[in-house]
Amino acid sequence: MPNASFAFKQFVIHQDKCAMKVNTDAVLLGAWVSPNGSRNILDIGTGTGVIALMLAQKSKARILAIDIDKEATEQARLNAEQSIFRNIEVANLSFQDLAATSQEQFDLIVTNPPYFTDSLKSQNQTRTVARHNEFLSFEDLLNGVKKMLHEKGKFYLILPTKEAGIFREMAKQKGLYLSKLLRVRTRADSETEKRHLMLFEFKQTEFSESTLVIETEQPLKYTKEYIELTKEYYLNF
Repeated sequence: MPNASFAFKQFVIHQDKCAMKVNTDAVLLGAWVSPNGSRNILDIGTGTGVIALMLAQKSKARILAIDIDKEATEQARLNAEQSIFRNIEVANLSFQDLAATSQEQFDLIVTNPPYFTDSLKSQNQTRTVARHNEFLSFEDLLNGVKKMLHEKGKFYLILPTKEAGIFREMAKQKGLYLSKLLRVRTRADSETEKRHLMLFEFKQTEFSESTLVIETEQPLKYTKEYIELTKEYYLNF
C-alpha cells in the first residue's frame, strides 16, 4: 500500500487524499522539463502537485496547477503551502473550462495526462477520472494547448509508447511539432519502450532524441543516467 507521504530533498508530498500517488512517470517528467526563462507555467492535472513542486524547485516562474478532482486540488494546495516555495497557485477546475474562459497564455505547459481509452475502469471513481482520457481527451488537450501556449512556448508531456504515437500525429495536425523525445525503458535487458517523454513547439526546429534506461540488469539498481536525471529530487540519490 502506498505511503501517505513521499519525501523529496526540498519538499514533502502528502498523498492520502489522492487517487494517483507519486509515481515514476511524474518524477521523470518533472525532472526532464527545462523551464529556462519561463515566466508562467501551467501544470494540467496536477494531482498531488508533485510536478508543480519539482518545477518550483528550479524556476521562479508563476505556476498554475489545476485538477478536476476536488480532493486532489486540496492535497496539492496543502503540499504547496507547506513547502518553501511561494510561486504555486492551485485551482480546482478542468483544463477545458480554463481554456474556454481564460485569455492567458503560458510560456510552458506540462501534463502527465490520463491516457487509458479501452482498459477496465477502476471501481474507485476518482482513480478512473485520473487515468481515463474520456475526462480529458487528446483532442481537448491539444485544442486547449493550441490556445493557451505562447507562440514561442513549450509543451511537455509523458505517455506510453502506443498512445505517444497517436498523440504525435494528432499534434502535428494541430500545428504542434515534436522537437525533443526521450524514450524510456525500465530495464537494460529489455528492448521494450515503456514511456515517451515529449516536447512540442509551434515552430519546427531541429529534432533530438535519446533513450533512458531506469534500472540495470539487477532490479532496484539504478543506472547512472537515471540517477543523474533525478538526483536533485530523490533523497537516496
